[in-house]
Amino acid sequence: MKLRALADLHTVRTVLREHERVAAERAAQERAALAATERGRRQFADAVGPVTRLRCHGRKSHVLPRPAPEPVQSQRDEQAALREAISDEVDIESLLLTDDGLSFRREGVGLEVVTRLRRGHWAIQGQIDLHGLRRDEAREQLAAFLREAQRRGWRCLRVVHGKGLGSPGREPVLKVRVRRWLGQHAGVIAFTQARASEGGAGALIVLLRG
Repeated sequence: MKLRALADLHTVRTVLREHERVAAERAAQERAALAATERGRRQFADAVGPVTRLRCHGRKSHVLPRPAPEPVQSQRDEQAALREAISDEVDIESLLLTDDGLSFRREGVGLEVVTRLRRGHWAIQGQIDLHGLRRDEAREQLAAFLREAQRRGWRCLRVVHGKGLGSPGREPVLKVRVRRWLGQHAGVIAFTQARASEGGAGALIVLLRG
């Protein structure tokens, strides 16, 4: 820059001094900030005390998968629907065939189906023993068993209800209820009393829709 007079020289000196002052203040602020950081580090170190660095163990942290949510409310709703689907109020006695086996067959199912069922034409794929259970327990377990059997694609089942010899008055209460429940289930197309080798009067052989 070309100086034209002494006044210009004075102005330049003033500007340079201002720059130097600003630079000095900035440096002082930075030194103060560093000093404050160092004081904080020392205070933390004094508070914590001596430390030892852990050696690397070489293991990886594994995140365990969360268990799938259990649909509790859906299960309760399903159980309630099953209880309503098989009621004690429905009387199917008029639908039972008049033979020694007191067999049942759905409308449209031929008599020969019951005959083959009684003779063991279909292999038993699953069974449930309700003997000794209370009424509500037996109903819920039977409904759950039928649902599982349908899910697995089973057709022929054995349901043990007992002969009622241990019931008050030696009346086969559960036996009668099981027949009513089975007759109401839409998946059951026929059932008959089991053969002697399969439980006789204490069990039923049930055929589900294919």
